[in-house]
Amino acid sequence: MAQRVRGVVAPGKNEPVRIETIVVPDPGPGEAVVKVQACGVCHTDLHYKQGGINDDYPFLLGHEAAGVVESVGEGVTEVRPGDFVVLNWRAVCGQCRACLRGRPWYCFDTHNARQKMTLADGAELTPALGIGAFAEKTLVAAGQCTKVDPEVSPAVAGLLGCGVMAGIGAAINTGAVGRGDSVAVIGCGGVGDAAVLGARLAGAAKVIAVDIDDRKLAKAQEIGATHIVNSRSKDAVEAIRELTGGFGADVVIEAVGRPETYEQAFYARDLAGTVVLVGVPTPEMKIELPLLDVFGRGGSLKSSWYGDCLPSRDFPMLIDLHRQGRIDLGAFVTETIGLGDVEAAFARMHEGDVLRSVVEL
Repeated sequence: MAQRVRGVVAPGKNEPVRIETIVVPDPGPGEAVVKVQACGVCHTDLHYKQGGINDDYPFLLGHEAAGVVESVGEGVTEVRPGDFVVLNWRAVCGQCRACLRGRPWYCFDTHNARQKMTLADGAELTPALGIGAFAEKTLVAAGQCTKVDPEVSPAVAGLLGCGVMAGIGAAINTGAVGRGDSVAVIGCGGVGDAAVLGARLAGAAKVIAVDIDDRKLAKAQEIGATHIVNSRSKDAVEAIRELTGGFGADVVIEAVGRPETYEQAFYARDLAGTVVLVGVPTPEMKIELPLLDVFGRGGSLKSSWYGDCLPSRDFPMLIDLHRQGRIDLGAFVTETIGLGDVEAAFARMHEGDVLRSVVEL
């Protein structure tokens, strides 16, 4: 029997979000209903609200979440009711050419729940990244549920559902940061700071954090940056080169998603170095680079989807590292809020006042 719960909906482009009654159907084959316990306020949700992803309004926002499986549909074997899970937005198919080649993090046929959640009047909702977790309960594909240690706080565990995993994975999985490497991270929001953490975890000798906000730079230093650069007062490329013997960093991670910061990343890397784009651009953005420079500098220009993670492998590992005290995922939680505070949380995010606001239910 379908359930009625509260959820945060973006009704139209740039309109304030509002709490609505959401109708959640019983799970069908391959689906699960999850009772959401915590969900981070991610910049991608703001992109949805602003129309930067698509125009399939109304959106049920929220995707960086953890909770408990309440019920499952026919054929589900991955999880069962009562399991504590982190939700992920790339449930791999296991059958596409990437999966069959042993590269499931590149899966070309990721999937979501087939049924639609709706408003009380029957209007179909588009769940953010196929999750829609600013709600008391949500319907997802069972493959979007990754079981983790229930001893960890839901507010902490949920962050692996997007931003923290994206940043750590950009450093470790996509950038392949190695022991002794120099790494620069441009943009020190939640994803950028997670990239700083990932670089240190991988053994980087030098981690340079770049931003225009001294508050963000101070937080990046707390998390593990060895050097900081305020690019409002100093040229980022020159500063990174100065800090790396005039050569540039081995790996530069761009966590903003803008043409100008991507160009900085391109020229701030060493010859044969790697650029990783993990910041999400909007559809109209373009970049122009001299093709001779692309050829002459060598190396790799990569994009990182979700930190090229495999949730079943990476989520439990990072939770274990957190519980062992080797990484502090709790450092990313600035505040906990209620469903009715999401609009204000977007404003605080825009002003740079928080690393992560987390909705607790």
